[in-house]
Amino acid sequence: MTQVQAKYLKDYAAPQFTITHLDLSFQLDGKETVVTATSKVVKQSELATCLVLDGDEMKLLSVKINGAEVNYKQELTGLSIDTELEEFELEIVTQLDPEANLSLEGLYMSDGAYCTQCEAEGFRRITYFLDRPDVLAIFTVSIEADKAAFPYLLSNGNLVEQRSTLEGKHFVKWHDPFPKPAYLFALVAGDFDLLEDEFITCSQRKVKLQVFVDKGNLHKAQHAIDSLKLSMAWDESRFNLEYDLDIYMIVAVDFFNMGAMENKGLNVFNTKYVLADISSATDDDYHGIESVVGHEYFHNWTGNRVTCRDWFQLSLKEGLTVFRDQEFSSDVGSRAVNRIHAIKVIKNQQFAEDSGPMAHPIRPESVIEMNNFYTVTVYNKGAEVIRMMHTLLGEQSFQAGMKLYFERHDGQAVTCDDFVSAMQDASGVDLLQFKRWYSQSGTPVVQVEEHYDELNARYCLSIEQSTAETADQKEKLALHIPFDLELLSNDGESLLSEVLNVTEGKQEFVFNNINQKPTPSLLQNFSAPVKLLFDYSIDQLVHLMRFAGSEVARWEASVTLVSQAIWANVEMLNAQQAMHVDPRVIDAYKGILLSESLDKALIAEIFTLPNISALIEQVDTVQLDSLAVARDFVVEEIATGCEDELLTRYRELENIDNASARSLKNTCLALLQKVSQQFQDYAHKQYMQAENMTDSLGALLSVNSDVSEVRENLMADYEAKWKTTPLVMDKWLTLNATSNNDNCLSTLIALTEHESFSFSNPNRVRSLIGSFAAANLVQFHKVDGSGYDFLTDAIIKLNKVNPQVAARIITPLIQFKKFDSVRQELMKASLQRILALPELSKDLFEKVSKALAA
Repeated sequence: MTQVQAKYLKDYAAPQFTITHLDLSFQLDGKETVVTATSKVVKQSELATCLVLDGDEMKLLSVKINGAEVNYKQELTGLSIDTELEEFELEIVTQLDPEANLSLEGLYMSDGAYCTQCEAEGFRRITYFLDRPDVLAIFTVSIEADKAAFPYLLSNGNLVEQRSTLEGKHFVKWHDPFPKPAYLFALVAGDFDLLEDEFITCSQRKVKLQVFVDKGNLHKAQHAIDSLKLSMAWDESRFNLEYDLDIYMIVAVDFFNMGAMENKGLNVFNTKYVLADISSATDDDYHGIESVVGHEYFHNWTGNRVTCRDWFQLSLKEGLTVFRDQEFSSDVGSRAVNRIHAIKVIKNQQFAEDSGPMAHPIRPESVIEMNNFYTVTVYNKGAEVIRMMHTLLGEQSFQAGMKLYFERHDGQAVTCDDFVSAMQDASGVDLLQFKRWYSQSGTPVVQVEEHYDELNARYCLSIEQSTAETADQKEKLALHIPFDLELLSNDGESLLSEVLNVTEGKQEFVFNNINQKPTPSLLQNFSAPVKLLFDYSIDQLVHLMRFAGSEVARWEASVTLVSQAIWANVEMLNAQQAMHVDPRVIDAYKGILLSESLDKALIAEIFTLPNISALIEQVDTVQLDSLAVARDFVVEEIATGCEDELLTRYRELENIDNASARSLKNTCLALLQKVSQQFQDYAHKQYMQAENMTDSLGALLSVNSDVSEVRENLMADYEAKWKTTPLVMDKWLTLNATSNNDNCLSTLIALTEHESFSFSNPNRVRSLIGSFAAANLVQFHKVDGSGYDFLTDAIIKLNKVNPQVAARIITPLIQFKKFDSVRQELMKASLQRILALPELSKDLFEKVSKALAA
């Protein structure tokens, strides 16, 4: 690993050559696929004399310029050709072995089908090319393969030719008229079931829609195609963006490192985000499919038509498109619940990334392995930055900015600065200070203090912001923070509601004619991704839970209320005092449960009490054992105090068939299990009578951490029923991985040999091993280090098979700073084992070396 070098944003240089057109020809064969790439190369710089192409893990057969063989220099990661020509045709022939490609990058086999994944740098595993996002070419793709084995031959763009050829083969040609970078190229060849539909665009163009799924799964594709049509209509109505090709295709494959990929006109999806019917998919699965289908479709404009200049600008397309898919989900569903889900990702995962060794801004300054920056910071914090811009500008000006952005940059590869400039120019709002969000890492802390002058009816808020130094940055500057505020009267009436512009290290805001001391609802709707510090009393939080104008603020108040109760009990436990919960906390939850006006899904969110991960992110260091005991105690106290109301609600909702009702019903069932094991009978009955996967899984989840005959019987029944359906068995693997009982780890070790598990399939690995490390913190962080050993052994296996997946599931192991010294040393020892591997991948080297250096 001594040859590993970081790349820096400051070193960006425009390409000396570009490729304007690329003709690709594939002769598909499992072990000897031949690829002929014919490029039109144009010199961009008068000083350029050497064309340097990227390439990796291919067999090079020939290189020609204008039809003649040329001299070249082949290296481990590329190809160099000396030339004085201004323009020329370059033909390169390579040979690939898709069957041996276990990395799932480039061209590989997935359950007998050919599939590609080229983002970020997979195209260089197909042919030698300028594999960088600022080189955009017009692609024409020809594919020839056995017709019986591979009846569908797919690529980007529109189908322009198809015919049968000799020896049982057939040939197709696809042409994409829109220039694109190589990372958006896609090819799929296989035998699938096909679901077709069409969409009529706002200009009355007919677009053919196709969803390809594995044989036997056609009945599970309808929701995906419905979600696609809904996304297309929404993008026209909300953003005035119309689809541009004659066909839009989605292909579901089981072996896939990501959730999905937005390749122009041919999206490749993980089966998890396509296949669904009520018996095998939960309401959350249905929502996830709708969201991800929308996300990839929205990339057609924010990512494809306008793409990123370099990979440091990844949030240009991903942060913006996450914001768009969040808005889509909010417009077609519950805005409050969708916002809560987005906030949880930031608070529970992104804040942890900010405080760990891989901290980086949404536009990173340096990188060793680009795959490591497909992160919650780039994606989800990136979306929060776009949301703050939307808050500052308002919908009308934001839309004007989007319009100007596309007018200026359609067909180009651009930067985050280009996007902000379009927003600023269209709105007239100065965003110079706001741009610091793109370059500054870390989670700002906003400390708020209040003062009320009763004599002069004046209310003051003192707001101070600071950002601690992070692993990658020491000096921090003041940010422009949109701070959404509501002041409530004693009767729950809104006295004031506005967005404050916090731009200085410390500011004071004065509000006159406030005739009584108000209860402040601060940072409403999580108007900025910051940690809020304010000394709320129990009574103030209960008041917000009842009266805040924002439903998200009511949820936020509930989280703060129960978090305060848990931390208070941690202190009691450490002081060897009897634990207890203030009756006002329990009464507040009773009031929420009895509410007839609140959305049932929102009530379910309020009763989904903060988990260990969320609580850890509220403090600098944690005594994990005390925290786990205190949390269990508070949850049991709230459940016991609300037992009658929980049971009443559960019975009311038993036979109501909608997602919101099921969400609250299953939340009630899970809490009832905390009261008494007598409620296991309810779980057993619900499971046996369930007519949908949401209720089946809800019953299992409610007893999942019990060591009981009921749990074992239900888990055995589920396994027997679904053992031949891998995607559904992933849920069973996750249940085993997240069961908080002392048998968990031995069960997991045995399950690595189970027929439903495979280290070569990312879905299986994430479900069993990733879920254990990320979501079962008590068992993963057992003080004997056995959880760390289990994850480390798995990562060592994955290092050679699929380093991208290995680097993603290692995250809980590198975030050791918050834990006690014993656990820290055990985690560091595990990282040293990984660092000592003789052929450690760049993906893992970057994360492990940064963690140990920190």
